[in-house]
Amino acid sequence: MGRVAVIGDVGGHSAQLRAALVALGADPRSGRLPADLQVVQVGDLVHRGPDSAGVVALVDRALTDQPDQWHQLVGNHEGQYVDTPAFDWPEVLPGDVQDTLRRWWHTGRMRTAAAITESDGGQVLVTHAGLTAGLHRRLGRPPTGDDAAAALNALRHDDPGTLWRAGTMLGGGAPDHSAGPVWAEAGAELAASWVADEARGARMPFSQVHGHSSVVVFDRGEPLLRAPELRDRVQLQQADRHVAVSAAGGLLIGVDPGFGKRAHRRWAPLVFSGAAVTA
Repeated sequence: MGRVAVIGDVGGHSAQLRAALVALGADPRSGRLPADLQVVQVGDLVHRGPDSAGVVALVDRALTDQPDQWHQLVGNHEGQYVDTPAFDWPEVLPGDVQDTLRRWWHTGRMRTAAAITESDGGQVLVTHAGLTAGLHRRLGRPPTGDDAAAALNALRHDDPGTLWRAGTMLGGGAPDHSAGPVWAEAGAELAASWVADEARGARMPFSQVHGHSSVVVFDRGEPLLRAPELRDRVQLQQADRHVAVSAAGGLLIGVDPGFGKRAHRRWAPLVFSGAAVTA
């Protein structure tokens, strides 16, 4: 047991990623992580910011030199290169950067899900966009974070259509309460699906951490709730840009800092103390 830091969508901002890792104790020159730290990065390493290549190179060094300490998850922007492109994006990564992403995916260095086990035995599932209640049912209601992570990681071979199943964020349309773990929208699909399950008496057997989108948008630094119906369920850690939604007896914690072409100065990874990545 040590520290587990979950890092949200970096979006091509290498300077912000390096600064966050140094703040967690990484060596400022080599980038080497301290022995007590594991990192889970939720995907969307690339696009938007000025240095996607630098972000991928930094992560590739960590995956090569400290593979037991860096756990890389796939986001929808990595999906553009490891699967059939699903949307148009103005930036195209250099060929060698694309090759690195594909190498991670095909060798299993980049996965769909991870699970964190805390010192009290409780588990937290980490994915890019979250496990919707509908997909949880389709997977047979896995009872632990480890089980859910294993089922989600198996989808790349067993059922890639479900893995990449897009909801309202790709092309609009009605929210899909079974949207996949790379595309589910935080409010209308992820949170709403578990709120609906809660109304049916179901429980979420583990909490979750996700990136990809948020139920809160920051306008000139002020948080605005995108889903007013969730108002009484939201807890906001504004300085770190973490947003937690309570639903079905668990928490859905969003860690996407919302970087665009420019990054925000105030943000931080979500750190679990006395924890370990177990799946």
